[in-house]
Amino acid sequence: MASLLLPLAAAIVLSAIPTSAQVHQYTVVNKCPSSINLYIAGVLDSKLAMGASVTKSLGIDAGFFYTDANGGSATGAATRAGFYDDNDSYIYYIVRDSAHFNTGMSITPNHAPADGFCPVVKCEDATCTTAFSQPPTRFPPPVCGAPPAAPVYSCPYANLAYTITFCPSGSFPGPSSAGQAIHPNANTNKCMDVRAAKYANGTPVQIYDCNGTGAQKWVINRGSTKVKLAGTNFCLDAGSGSPGNGVGMKIWQCYDNLPAQQWFYTDDNRIRLDGKAQCLDLPNGVLTNSNRLQTWQCSAGNNNQVWTL
Repeated sequence: MASLLLPLAAAIVLSAIPTSAQVHQYTVVNKCPSSINLYIAGVLDSKLAMGASVTKSLGIDAGFFYTDANGGSATGAATRAGFYDDNDSYIYYIVRDSAHFNTGMSITPNHAPADGFCPVVKCEDATCTTAFSQPPTRFPPPVCGAPPAAPVYSCPYANLAYTITFCPSGSFPGPSSAGQAIHPNANTNKCMDVRAAKYANGTPVQIYDCNGTGAQKWVINRGSTKVKLAGTNFCLDAGSGSPGNGVGMKIWQCYDNLPAQQWFYTDDNRIRLDGKAQCLDLPNGVLTNSNRLQTWQCSAGNNNQVWTL
């Protein structure tokens, strides 16, 4: 009899061990103040009405869940929920877009938090410490009985399900009023700068060594946006004439619906005059202090027109 019970006991133990081939339920809830497009693994899955939810049965490596709502990008430049399994570690995590925080997000496993495992993870602003600022390229190996350190989370159960909530607070975040530096082509030593920190109509906007001052703090949103000097009523302005090559940039008192102040921050990090083929441009790519920025015809592959946060 004992020889018959041993295989049975082994089978019971094995059935309780999670495997990567298992399918899990992902319930996606939209608490945002409008309908949203749901993307899974880079593909548009469905449109969720305000207050609606949808449940998907997918593997643990389902890919990122995200939305392009509130200035997010269909290519994945947005707040994302991610899932990963290696040696049955059952990892889940959030990635916040460093350029634009489009939605808050939470991930709730269907098991109560215990001993550091299965916590509810939530990120509702661009400075949250519960999320990665870039998609991770590796994860720590699981340690028996020890949960991973944030922003990595684990819930090692076989009958696992998740609830992913967009806008857990019920609202979209706005652009950071504190502002942030704008860098030429990811060069974090150089910043877009108001010359001599003179906050007055017509002051040139230039490239300069980053120094953390208010003259280099800008409020910008992904998509259609003003580029506003934080804490002031001055905006990046392309001039009153027809937009064209070589027009020097300046700040000017902000006005609504003024074409010279209406920009579009693209998914490939170009700051383009909204509805025009003119982009914010670093003349000749010269990074010397005081090189005044300009508009120039937008062209693919021109790194003088790439601006990162």
